Amino acid sequence: MGPVRTEVMWQSVLDAVDAASTGSAVLDVLDLGGGTGHDAVRLAGLGHRVTVVDPSPDALASLDRRAAESDLDAAGSVTGVLGDTTDLAEHVEPASFDLVVCHGVLEHVDDPGQALAATAAALRPGGCVSVVVAGRFAAVLARALAGDFAEATSLFESDARSWDLRASGPRRFVVGEVDALLREHGFTPVQTNALRVFTDLVPSAMVDVEPGARDRLFALERLVRTVPDLTALSAGLQCIARLDLRVEQSDQGGRRATV
Repeated sequence: MGPVRTEVMWQSVLDAVDAASTGSAVLDVLDLGGGTGHDAVRLAGLGHRVTVVDPSPDALASLDRRAAESDLDAAGSVTGVLGDTTDLAEHVEPASFDLVVCHGVLEHVDDPGQALAATAAALRPGGCVSVVVAGRFAAVLARALAGDFAEATSLFESDARSWDLRASGPRRFVVGEVDALLREHGFTPVQTNALRVFTDLVPSAMVDVEPGARDRLFALERLVRTVPDLTALSAGLQCIARLDLRVEQSDQGGRRATV
């Protein structure tokens, strides 16, 4: 077993695959910002067809090497594409994916709404998106414990919609903000998970030295991941949502749900 943080994040991908697998053993998966393909290659190894869209040529070169060195299932494949959410429609066919993995993306893009609109356009009706973002209240707690009460107060009073990336760094969310964004773009949230409730707080030396501690910490993370009271304080928030079955084309070539 690798580092607990890595395994928790990989399990979040598997949770998304489970949600999207409605009678199909093999999925067409779009991994936005998938970088060097750590998750994408593992998914391809399970037999899925994965497309990674990332703005970094170096990351995609590493993805190609990782895929070439891996023993992929005969049905599985992984393809790298240079791009991002703003030009996604130029690189992938509309309504061509069963699942979009959007992990660690909405914190960094200028317009999270545009990213979700592009995601909706790439999904088949009824397909799923898995959004993972940084949790704001976990950062508030961390700043307070470090004695930086002014920054903790500022973070608590922040709002994802008015966030200034250049002044404040990557955007942080609370669950309600993610849910609202998804619903605005034709998605219905179906599952919310807490990621790294304890992992980022436990000293790595403790986990590495005590026999069995890594496995027990991972088991604890899995046990509490759906507890709402802990989700609010988790370092990472995952929301899995399904695209409404009835959709219509927008003037911009994206999608929005019909009523």
